[in-house]
Amino acid sequence: MKTRLSQRAQKVEESKTIALTMKARELRKQGIDISIFGQGEPDFTTPPHIIESAYKALKDGYTKYTPVAGFIELREAIARKLKRENDLDYDPKQIVVSGGAKHSLINIILAVLDPGDEVIIPVPAWLSYWEQVKLADAIPVLVPTKQENDFKLTAEALQAAITPKTKLLILNSPGNPTGSVYTKEELAAIADICISHDLLVLSDEIYEKLIYDGQKHVSIGSLSKEMLDRTIVVNGFSKAFAMTGWRMGYAAAPLEIAKAMDDLQSQMTSNPTSFVQLACIEALEGTMEPIDLMIEEYDKRRALMVKLLQEIPGIECTMPKGAFYVFPGIHGLLGKKVDGEVIEDDEQLTRILLEKAHILVVPGSSFGMPNHIRLSYATDVDTIVTGMEKFKKFVSSL
Repeated sequence: MKTRLSQRAQKVEESKTIALTMKARELRKQGIDISIFGQGEPDFTTPPHIIESAYKALKDGYTKYTPVAGFIELREAIARKLKRENDLDYDPKQIVVSGGAKHSLINIILAVLDPGDEVIIPVPAWLSYWEQVKLADAIPVLVPTKQENDFKLTAEALQAAITPKTKLLILNSPGNPTGSVYTKEELAAIADICISHDLLVLSDEIYEKLIYDGQKHVSIGSLSKEMLDRTIVVNGFSKAFAMTGWRMGYAAAPLEIAKAMDDLQSQMTSNPTSFVQLACIEALEGTMEPIDLMIEEYDKRRALMVKLLQEIPGIECTMPKGAFYVFPGIHGLLGKKVDGEVIEDDEQLTRILLEKAHILVVPGSSFGMPNHIRLSYATDVDTIVTGMEKFKKFVSSL
């Protein structure tokens, strides 16, 4: 029988993060204690005032269709937030609310890319970027970064990657999986090149509030009017507000792109969930005290995890500046043996760690950077301490 699947569906790769997490959950069902550092999801519950707002919206009858791009009240609140916190001037008509930031990303990619267009993606990066680019029959151009530069794209590397087919740069700051944060000066150098080559920039700012050590988040679109006119900002509520299951994100874009995103969404999912939109207004304009407390806790966990990782021989770990991930190198473990099996790469190590040490981490190759691993510290201190003890014991046995 001929395959019933389209070529498009066949070229989409399964998320290794999700696959590993499912395997870990199966082991847990067998009674095995697994220390999970895989998925990037806050371990906190959504703040009560946001939950109460959703409950009130349901009681008040917000259970119907809404405009495709979301209630005007939410888009106005987002516009105020972008001006207040990011120095970005967007009209509510330029904002499209979707079922999560990932949904916003695919809306953008389908709105601006044609088959054969090239998209520059600094790696390591979230693999959904290039998987979504491939869905549009466009070409992801993965540009490696270096650990000594905090895994950030340099202006020189960007310039070298540009061809006549380049249309879009995807930039993520603070970054997943590295926690890297771009400075205003670094962004200005990148912006100059984007302007000179007439490139669009997709700026994924979902981790903007999760930032440490006095760093300041800068949106590349705030640097100039000329840069704003070629920037599409993506953000959402999952990470900072611990609302991963609520599925609400948004994009702010030049008007013609926002209109195209609205049209595309109207033929796919239509409007985002009605009562959740009211809760998101409360998230943006209500108290930030619970969010500040979460960030303080992440900061403590970050310091603890890095300290413990740096005590493990063969692990090279720098201090991330944002998000809730660390991305250590594992070069010092390559070539070592476990029960006669030689550790040859990061994917093999992550499998062995799960099976032998009962620790779940994600291979760096999933993010375009082999021989590293990603660990999330969006988990409790006891899990971090126990997991790092198991990791250290495992390495000492090699």
